[in-house]
Amino acid sequence: MFSILEVLNGARPLISIVDAGAMTLGAATEVYHPLMSAGLAQVLGFEAVQAECEKLNATAGEGRRYLPFAVGDGTRRTLHVCNYPMTSSLYEPNFPLLDFYQNLGNLCQVVRRQEIDTVRLDDIPEASEADFLKLDVQGAELDVLRGARKVLASAVAVQTEVEFVPLYKNQPLFAEVDQELRSRGFWFHRFFGLAGRAIKPVIINNDINATIGQVLWGDAVYIRDLMQLETLPAGKLLRLAVILHEVYCSVDTCLHVLAHYDRKAGSSLAPSYLARLTGGRAGAGA
Repeated sequence: MFSILEVLNGARPLISIVDAGAMTLGAATEVYHPLMSAGLAQVLGFEAVQAECEKLNATAGEGRRYLPFAVGDGTRRTLHVCNYPMTSSLYEPNFPLLDFYQNLGNLCQVVRRQEIDTVRLDDIPEASEADFLKLDVQGAELDVLRGARKVLASAVAVQTEVEFVPLYKNQPLFAEVDQELRSRGFWFHRFFGLAGRAIKPVIINNDINATIGQVLWGDAVYIRDLMQLETLPAGKLLRLAVILHEVYCSVDTCLHVLAHYDRKAGSSLAPSYLARLTGGRAGAGA
């Protein structure tokens, strides 16, 4: 896929990313890596596990900043710190369910419980102009969203981890997260990285992480309601188009957003984009 910069006539929109649950397996694995590698984004990240936040700041490049806050609904909560740091959560692991599947319960052993004050994104000034919100907080995504209504009013795209079964006790599931985002003016776009495990004792292809049929979790991507794009400023439309192209390769949706941008900005980016997609053959397949 070509870079969208090729059709932006020299424009380089800077996308503000808020990453709640910023622990990573490496910068190249981050969903917004294409934006960062092109110099099109800056990241404000939050990681509740202090040691992991320190690691992030120690290796942070230009345009990255990480704070050791547990983002949530602003209440005092218990952080369940697990043996595998990425499974740490404000919710208690649900071992009767986790142990039903291969290689889950053993990754969620609680090694420490810590009373902490959660912080609402709406109370963090640096997050107020976010364009792209990424959430991975192990079951607490709805808490984050409910404390981020002003931030959501600014954002044009959200990628959030969702669970389809309660991996953590009393956690909100996908349906509740979906309802909240729809009520805030977002449109479901796609799933990203659906995952699961086999039910014990079955193991497929000697891989304890392989799934057969049951989907347990994944990421859900939301964008601004495509029927209400006229309500967005031109700059937000352009940043949404860049996210759609560079992160998700959603070229049809990107073209639609660029057409709205053209009407507001008096530009002609959409025809140039379509020509680049089709090799100059209007209406041809990408």
